[in-house]
Amino acid sequence: MPTESPLVRRSLFLGLALAITVGLVALAVAVLAPGGWTAWEILILLCYLGTVPWSALSAANALVGLVILLAAKDPPAAVLPALRAARPDPPSGRTAIAICIRNEDMGAVLPPLGRLMDGLPPDLFALWVLSDTPGGPSAEAEEAAVRTFAADRPNVHYRRRSVNEGFKAGNVMDFLDHHAAGLDYFLCLDADSEMTPAAVLRLVACMEADDRLAIVQQLIHGLPATAAFPRLFQFGMRQGMRSWATGQAWWQGDEGPYWGHNALIRIAPFRELCRLEPLPDGSRILSHDQVEATRLHAAGWKVRVLPDDTGSAEGNPPTFGDFVIRDLRWAGGNMQYLALLRLPGMTPMARWQLMQAILLFLGAPLWCAILVLAAGNALTGGGATTPTGALVALLAATWACHYAPKLAGYAEVLLKPALADRYGGRTAFARGAAAEIAFTTLMEPARLMAQTLFLIALPFGLKVGWTAQNRADRGVSWVDAARQFWPPTLAGLVLTWLFAMASPLALLLALPVLASLLLTIPFAVVTADPGVSARLRHAGICALPEEIGGAMR
Repeated sequence: MPTESPLVRRSLFLGLALAITVGLVALAVAVLAPGGWTAWEILILLCYLGTVPWSALSAANALVGLVILLAAKDPPAAVLPALRAARPDPPSGRTAIAICIRNEDMGAVLPPLGRLMDGLPPDLFALWVLSDTPGGPSAEAEEAAVRTFAADRPNVHYRRRSVNEGFKAGNVMDFLDHHAAGLDYFLCLDADSEMTPAAVLRLVACMEADDRLAIVQQLIHGLPATAAFPRLFQFGMRQGMRSWATGQAWWQGDEGPYWGHNALIRIAPFRELCRLEPLPDGSRILSHDQVEATRLHAAGWKVRVLPDDTGSAEGNPPTFGDFVIRDLRWAGGNMQYLALLRLPGMTPMARWQLMQAILLFLGAPLWCAILVLAAGNALTGGGATTPTGALVALLAATWACHYAPKLAGYAEVLLKPALADRYGGRTAFARGAAAEIAFTTLMEPARLMAQTLFLIALPFGLKVGWTAQNRADRGVSWVDAARQFWPPTLAGLVLTWLFAMASPLALLLALPVLASLLLTIPFAVVTADPGVSARLRHAGICALPEEIGGAMR
């Protein structure tokens, strides 16, 4: 890209996003306008207009990211100046590896930490296990496991709070207030995070290359998974995040996001500026990370993304049900940002960061409303003059924009033989991409329906909290799947009946979405089934480079 000016970059990006917006809206009008406007069609257009910002943002980020990934000699360095300035010298500052846990399986948590700590200079890096596990047998077992782990590692420390005031953000701030003396930086990890020593040292080198850098957030990929659901999900997520994060880092510059873990943080400004007070209703901020980033932006500190996932990983939920539970917790946290948008002292980019987090989930009820309104329009005779070709073009363009980051990531791998070889070659990679696209096409409408029902219930007192996540592979029974996913299944049955009443063509066009809703329960069961998971592994479908190579790179 030709310029280093943040204003010019943002203007160019805005122009690209607006051009995509105009194209999508023009297609929507071409579909809905023929034959005059019904009330249903006006409402459909209004709802569609509400979804367009996210679609345009996704497509623009993907296009910019793909250009950089294909054209730049070193794409991460092209968007992170501190990486270009970093030196391979030993660190001059001291860093804490801070991992936040609550009711976790320490047999899974500690081994990756051992590999990390054994590869770092013990005089410059210390591990702090920050526990919010309530007292009792679980806490006692946890402390005993850490004590054994620390027996031959004097730079390992354990601290447990009796009350998890402020959730994770409070846990971290308590550590900084009482245990961070003499430390310059801390690397924030979650219980399922894994990083290599080389990745951590690279983050520290970036931090020490720029004394105004407060957070360096590394990109994160999923750990090799045995269960079918995370295996398929994270294959596409990895490709999409690379192009998305590269494009976003190009135009957001020093006012980038923070995702809460696998990030290196400068202690002094974070401790001074990121102490989060309760919301006006007395509740605590759940999605704390982006709020912390906006506080640093406002004070003139830099928050940057390293759009490279080398040596930086996390676990993903092993089942669709676990994934939806985590997804809805994020939705509840992000909706809290509505109360923060009007606060003084934020930069325009900081407000956009919060708005972007809201849009991530706000589109769900709009998409569901479009589906319901389309059924109503078809039942009342509307849409009879809708040009089928234009409708198919609109659906295809919307789908392509929504999934543009993944498609760009797939294109990059297929265009780079060396990168494709890490996945077993182009043929193996293309098989994985096809499987993931089919998987996502079947999953996404059900996910959006679950988000919609959650957001509808949220204003009526539905509580969102921080609970321990299931991280272990497990099958899902039909009874458990039906108990969790009967609402989207029922919605699918009702909508299928409405579209069938309207016309065979209406039913055919809606079938991809309706199939997702109708098959939600078997989808949850099958993607957690050990036999299906074993067959995917045996066939090498959606295998990651770390699985093929045998180690996290």
